Amino acid sequence: MIEFKDVSKSFWTGKQRKVILDHASFRVELGNSLGILAPNGSGKTTIVNMMAGLEKPDEGEIKKTARVSFPLGFMGGVISKLSAKENARYVARLYGLDPDYIEAYTRWLCGLEEYYDFPVGTYSAGMRARFTFSLLLSLEFDIYLIDEGMPQTTDAEFNRKAGDVLRERLENATVVIVSHQARTLEKFARSAAVLHGGRLHLFDTLEEAKQLYDYETQG
Repeated sequence: MIEFKDVSKSFWTGKQRKVILDHASFRVELGNSLGILAPNGSGKTTIVNMMAGLEKPDEGEIKKTARVSFPLGFMGGVISKLSAKENARYVARLYGLDPDYIEAYTRWLCGLEEYYDFPVGTYSAGMRARFTFSLLLSLEFDIYLIDEGMPQTTDAEFNRKAGDVLRERLENATVVIVSHQARTLEKFARSAAVLHGGRLHLFDTLEEAKQLYDYETQG
């Protein structure tokens, strides 16, 4: 479970204060995947980062009683001067897992061949995305955080393999996915919410959420 209790978060843009959440309280229960609809620039990534513990609220409390992933595609935890192999083994030790297994799994999934042993800082953006996504999928979580859907790379074989692994993993996990497009949420979310003006409006179905979202963004 992830629970936000009276959480507020805002940023100063240089001209005004941008409110992301204004005393928001909600809960993500295991088994009830949640999709959050929000326009670009409204704070989708910030909410996901707070769920992951990468950002702190200004006020309120965030409680977690489950294993929560870092956001899909998040690259901040990868150390550029280390190789993919060294990063994989380091993360395995952080999570108390077998470094040999995590290394072998990510090496197989990302398909970087000899580049797997090169520093991550020398990778192209696509190669780095393949490795970080592989690293995420090598770890098992109760709740997976996805910002705008699965990152696509130009490598079709990787997209196929990673997509198959993700679908299998999500059969037994809970998902929180945020996007500005309702169709991105359709295959993942059972319930839905709309983020607008610092308020998170929760609904039982995506269709109900979409009606409010369309009204707020197009009205």
